[in-house]
Amino acid sequence: MTVTTTTTTTTTLNLPIIDLSSPDRISTANSIRQACVEYGFFYLVNHGVDEDFMKQAFEESAKFFSLPIQHKVNLNRKEYRGYTPLYAEKLDPSSLSKVLLAGDPKESYYIGSLEDATSASLNQWPSEELVPNWRPTMESLFWKILSAGKKLLSLIALSLNLDEDFFSKKPEAFLRLLRYSGELGSCAASAHSDYGLVTLLITNGVPGLQICKEKLKQPQVWEDVSHVEGGIIVNIGDMMERWTNCVYQSTLHRVMPTGKERYSVAFYMDPPTDCVVECFESCCSESSPPRFPPIRSGDYFSERFKLIYGSERDLKWSIKPKN
Repeated sequence: MTVTTTTTTTTTLNLPIIDLSSPDRISTANSIRQACVEYGFFYLVNHGVDEDFMKQAFEESAKFFSLPIQHKVNLNRKEYRGYTPLYAEKLDPSSLSKVLLAGDPKESYYIGSLEDATSASLNQWPSEELVPNWRPTMESLFWKILSAGKKLLSLIALSLNLDEDFFSKKPEAFLRLLRYSGELGSCAASAHSDYGLVTLLITNGVPGLQICKEKLKQPQVWEDVSHVEGGIIVNIGDMMERWTNCVYQSTLHRVMPTGKERYSVAFYMDPPTDCVVECFESCCSESSPPRFPPIRSGDYFSERFKLIYGSERDLKWSIKPKN
C-alpha cells in the first residue's frame, strides 16, 4: 500500500522487544500479538544471528556494491535474483514526484531460497575473483536468519491460535542486500508497506527508518525507529494483514537519507505459491466478517509486484519448490 501525503517526523518510537530465546512461548506469543495489533513492528533479540558475523556480512555486502557498475549490471535481476540498480524500483508508484517516478535512490541484490535445489540453482553469484568470500558469507547469512525466522513464524502461529508449524512448514524465503547512498534529498526508500507475510530487517546502525502507525490518517505522522544493538526489526506485511482480517497491522514505513551511507539486510518470509490465503477463523465473526476474498499466494504477488516493476512478470512466484 502507498500513501504520499506526509508530515515531518517529530518523535522517536519505542517499539516492543521480543526475546526469541524465552522459554515461555505462550507469553511470548501473546506479546507478539499485542505488538502486531498495536504497531505492526517490533524488535527481535536473542535470535541467534551474532553481531560479529553481521559485521562481516555488511563488509562483504559493501565490497559488492563498491564494484564498478559493469560488474554489477552483469548480474542484473533475473527471475527475482541478482542486482537491482539505483532508481529501478518505485515503492511509491502513486507519487507525482519526478524523482520518485524515476525510482528510489538505492541499489540491492536478491538471493533466493537455498532450501530447494530448483530455487537455489536460479541464484546468481558474483565472481570469486572479484569478491572471494562473498558467496559463503551470504549463504551462511541466509541459513542463520532463516532459522530465526522459522522460530518467529511458529510463535506468530501460536499468537493466532494456529498449529505452530502453520507458517513455518515450507516458507518462501528471500534475502535482500540493500545500499543507500545517504545523499540528502528525497526518500531513500519511499513510503510503502511490505507486500508479504513478515520481513526481518538488520541494519548497520545508520538511522533513517521511519514508520507511520496510522497510514490512512491525514496528515500523516512519521516516527523514527531507533537502532537496537544486536536486534532484528520485524514488520508485518500486507498479506498477513489480509490473512488476519486487518487484526494485525501492515505498517507504512520509509527510509530517509541522513548524509551517511546505509546498509541493511531484509529477509522476506512468505507462504508457498499455491497456498490459499483466506481469513483465519480466529480473526472473523458475524460482527466482523472477512474483508477479502480467498486468493492464491502466487496470484496475489504477481499482481502486487507489477506495481514495483511495471508490466514485467516476476518469475519468483511461478516457480514451485519441490515437495
